[in-house]
Amino acid sequence: MRHGYTTGACATAMTKAALKALIEGKVPDEVTIYLPVGQYATFKVSAFEVSDDWVMCETIKDAGDDPDATHQARIQSTVRYLKGEGIHLDGGVGVGRVTKAGLPVPVGEAAINPVPRKMIYGVVQEALEKFQLDCGVEVVISVPDGEEIAEKTLNARLGIIGGISILGTRGTVVPFSSSAFMASIVQAINVAKEAGCEHLVLTTGGRSEKFAMMQYRHLPEEAFIEMGDFVGFTLKNIARQKIPRVSLVGMMGKFSKVAQGVMMVHSKSAPVSFEFLAGIANKVGVDEKTQQEILQANTASQVGEMLQGNGAFFAALCKNCCYYALNHMGTDIKVSTTLYAMNGDCLGKAEKIDKLDEDDWYRG
Repeated sequence: MRHGYTTGACATAMTKAALKALIEGKVPDEVTIYLPVGQYATFKVSAFEVSDDWVMCETIKDAGDDPDATHQARIQSTVRYLKGEGIHLDGGVGVGRVTKAGLPVPVGEAAINPVPRKMIYGVVQEALEKFQLDCGVEVVISVPDGEEIAEKTLNARLGIIGGISILGTRGTVVPFSSSAFMASIVQAINVAKEAGCEHLVLTTGGRSEKFAMMQYRHLPEEAFIEMGDFVGFTLKNIARQKIPRVSLVGMMGKFSKVAQGVMMVHSKSAPVSFEFLAGIANKVGVDEKTQQEILQANTASQVGEMLQGNGAFFAALCKNCCYYALNHMGTDIKVSTTLYAMNGDCLGKAEKIDKLDEDDWYRG
């Protein structure tokens, strides 16, 4: 599949193009930069503006075959000379500003991450030395549609207000990569920690998060972390940050896997074990006929519908999720789990479990 380029790589390339135009008096059709991943990449200048003392160059971000919210975004860099010395970098329209601690950029600054900053400073410094310029340079990165694009991301919850972040540690975007999502989980946990959250709520998606926010109304927005399929990864990072309490909120499909000890719950990673669910049912005294129906079920949600109202079954399932989470983290922490039906009905829960109970922990 086709790789694409990060917003940071695009911003760096357009900075080089705008500075080149300012120095040489002509806007280039394209520029080539060296990426952190260790390869060269060429970017077309799709639009530009020239004034007496500044130049703006724009490129269209190509995310390749990655399902990226910033695919086709217009990334701009405006460069001008300054009196004195130094390189001054800031964000313009559509680039968010950091308002909460815990991110790799200080509060108050434009959300341009460390690697893109280094790349941008690098191309400017290279030009200053090559052309022996005795002046300062101002660079302003803008994304005209950035505020609208940011609504499709978790930026606001992370405290990035007014637009998107300029990101990228490699310079390239790997198609269907998990790395960006995992990085956002780590950032969300860091922000929650810095905000003083001692109880985090993990959900697998938007629907389960909505139910979680209704259940834990007293918690601030920062306390809610969308972990997607990365249950184990998220729990390990919470343990690392020594958060004292965590709650898992989700639905049958993914949480029936967590109850088996599966910590990566993507549909391709592990199938639902109906034998395991039937075993839990047997453990809590569900009749044999229903157990056989469970074995013939097509989905975990269908099993949830069969047993709706059987509090013992869902409590056992939730406890199993807690036990496996505790075991995975290997630290002192209170774990709760709540299971919801698709319509928002609470199926069952287990609260504040902090010890493994071998007699109660069903392993199949």
